Amino acid sequence: MIGDFVAPEVGWLRAPDGENARVVFRAGKGRDGYMMNSDILEQFERAVAIVKKQWPDEDHYFVYDNAPTHLKRQDCALSASNMTKGPSANFHVAVDVLNEHGRPVVDADGKKVKAKERMANGTHNGQEQSFYFPDDYEVVELRGWFKGTERILQERGYNTAGKKSQCGKSFHNDCPKDRTDCCCRRMLYSEPDFQQVSSQLELLAKLKLGVSILYLPKFHCELNFIEQCWGYAKARYRVLPPTKSQEDMEKNVLKVLDEIPLETMQRFATRSLRFAHAYSTGLNGAQAAWVAKKYRGHRTIPDLTPFDLVEINKRRDVGQ
Repeated sequence: MIGDFVAPEVGWLRAPDGENARVVFRAGKGRDGYMMNSDILEQFERAVAIVKKQWPDEDHYFVYDNAPTHLKRQDCALSASNMTKGPSANFHVAVDVLNEHGRPVVDADGKKVKAKERMANGTHNGQEQSFYFPDDYEVVELRGWFKGTERILQERGYNTAGKKSQCGKSFHNDCPKDRTDCCCRRMLYSEPDFQQVSSQLELLAKLKLGVSILYLPKFHCELNFIEQCWGYAKARYRVLPPTKSQEDMEKNVLKVLDEIPLETMQRFATRSLRFAHAYSTGLNGAQAAWVAKKYRGHRTIPDLTPFDLVEINKRRDVGQ
């Protein structure tokens, strides 16, 4: 497994002295394990250090696809899932116990060791709101307890009379699609502070490194031209002599990646731009693919002809 950064102007991210942020990862149990969010964050910091050193006067944007590993939030981040309606002494969030290297601690069975923490505070109308009763609360028995969704909503000025804790077994799937006030969890889930929770990657970029993160829409790898770089490298790898040596495999993988011409990468990037432009005009996947292929010599999609519109309408319902 390879992780790297690429830009159409320069190709793979490399410093003049050869420093890079590439990760070569032998995935699998009993090997290097699996790529985790902590690995993503560590690699990201190295990449930011390189671009800031090489282009100190530029604004830097890093584009990531919509993968769970990239989107992971802090363990104590706001989430309406599993919240109780009334006060609870047991509602906390399970967080990973980390070692000195920032990696999760695992037990003898290989399972992550968890600890309990309070959920982070919310924000309503610019004011911070704790979801737990204070230690000096007038009702001694409730001190330190989770307030419950009903109390939290009431503190925000909402009327919760007659509201259930949630609709059905899953408030995401069982709530009416056009309602945001059908149950307590749905009401809280729809609040701005619950909707705008940042990922760990975004927090690291904004609060520590001073760069920006952009996430691509789900299931749209055609917008990320690095995927085409991987595909090109795989095609080149397949024509190399077969080998069972892991060392030779790794050597061959790095060889085909480093041999991708910059001009080819730029063509891939232009293709992704054509897709992005096509989507921005309201075309669906099948329509965008047809237009991007027809106008593959263009950076963006030109004004469409009447013939184009006829062909696009034929693909109106495809891919929707």
